[in-house]
Amino acid sequence: MKVIGYLRVSTRDQDYGIEVQRRAIASEAERRGWEVEWIVDQGETGKNANRPGLTDALARLDRGEADALVVSKLDRLSRSVVDFGNILRRATRPRGKKVKPWGLVALDVGIDMTTPTGRLVAHILIAVAEWEGDTISDRTKQALAVAKRERGIIPGAASKVPRSVVTRIKSARTRGLTFRAIADRLNQDGVPSARGGLWSQSTVQHAYYTADTAKRAVQRAS
Repeated sequence: MKVIGYLRVSTRDQDYGIEVQRRAIASEAERRGWEVEWIVDQGETGKNANRPGLTDALARLDRGEADALVVSKLDRLSRSVVDFGNILRRATRPRGKKVKPWGLVALDVGIDMTTPTGRLVAHILIAVAEWEGDTISDRTKQALAVAKRERGIIPGAASKVPRSVVTRIKSARTRGLTFRAIADRLNQDGVPSARGGLWSQSTVQHAYYTADTAKRAVQRAS
């Protein structure tokens, strides 16, 4: 089985460097007979879902160039429950007859989507991530409503997302799609986010709520 060994280190992670992670994955790969291709994100925080190495790894997995993504510790992949849930959903999404869903292995917590038990655990974790995402969404909407009542505007910088994409997001919301489902569809269609990476529930929410901020400000000033 061919796997991608994903390695990440930020400026704060000097005690858990690239070679420590590589040795842990290499040891497991030797034990299980995996062929490993290495992808590294150097100096990248786990809070950023649009890391260049991770984006490349996920794209290769989606194309069927590898069977699984392997990390030595789960926090190397993500420090966000919601972003982790997005990656799990992406792994389990059907891709037709030629490209099968790919697996995820996190050595430190025993997540292994290459096994039936591991896939069951993954689905439980997806449910937890969905609950967390819905909770964040509710809190965000409440905060925006309060800000709008008190100041007459929606806080945050104007969205850099193209108008055509914003229109698509708003149309999807009108049809009842969740922010999470919209993110999945945008990623599936290869539409880049404002920063050129993958969409997540939070980036779709930001585009949805802030796209017209500058326009409203100009209208009030005129």
